Amino acid sequence: MRPGAEVSPAAPESGPGGAAPAVLVFTRTTGYRHDSIPAGVAALRELGAEHGYAVHATEDHLVFTEESLARCAAVVFLSTSGAVLDDDGRAALEGFVRGGGGFVGVHSAAGTERDWPFYGELIGTRFSGHPELQTAAVTVEDPDHPATAHLPQLWTWTDEWYNFSSNPRGAVQVLATVEESRYHGGTMGADHPLVWCRTVGAGRSFFTALGHTEEAYRAPEFRRHLLGGLSWAARPSHGSPTGAQPLGARG
Repeated sequence: MRPGAEVSPAAPESGPGGAAPAVLVFTRTTGYRHDSIPAGVAALRELGAEHGYAVHATEDHLVFTEESLARCAAVVFLSTSGAVLDDDGRAALEGFVRGGGGFVGVHSAAGTERDWPFYGELIGTRFSGHPELQTAAVTVEDPDHPATAHLPQLWTWTDEWYNFSSNPRGAVQVLATVEESRYHGGTMGADHPLVWCRTVGAGRSFFTALGHTEEAYRAPEFRRHLLGGLSWAARPSHGSPTGAQPLGARG
């Protein structure tokens, strides 16, 4: 499907009594911190209000408990960096995803939790560096996925073009790539995946390397990209999400 066609992400599943499914947006950083994080949180809150998700944003890693995550349809790591969870939080997130929860990683989420093997599986590879911000061309490989169905086959975009320690193709479903011939600083070669998704146990994981700038989160095409990835990841019901309930931290 190409531009001009109307593409609506799948409606989120409701919790008991028709409550909106909860989405936990996690923004903790222990390394580099992106100035665009507040804009990203605002965009996800606005998208949630428009499309039926109850979005909870936090930097408190103590909310990662089995009980709290059981109330979520998906968890978003929005430009997180460094080691952001303790052992209990890691166990809770792994159990949540393997049990059917959704995960969305945005931009520097690929540079998070480098020493945790499961997180490498969840993302699909690791961030290894990037050249300076510049304009390049994104090639859409999957015109049917809700994160890319609204985009032109060749999409001109300005961002940080992430390089990765390994090519995730074969382990993930690649949705979009970047053409290294159209910018400088790429290290992946002719096949440079940029956006992808995969199943992990009974859950789903979506990753986009895009989202460095504040302007990105105000751009309709990128907001639709985020919404599509979230709708895909959150679609499998995990337990009984009850979005209006607060996500409590462990004591």
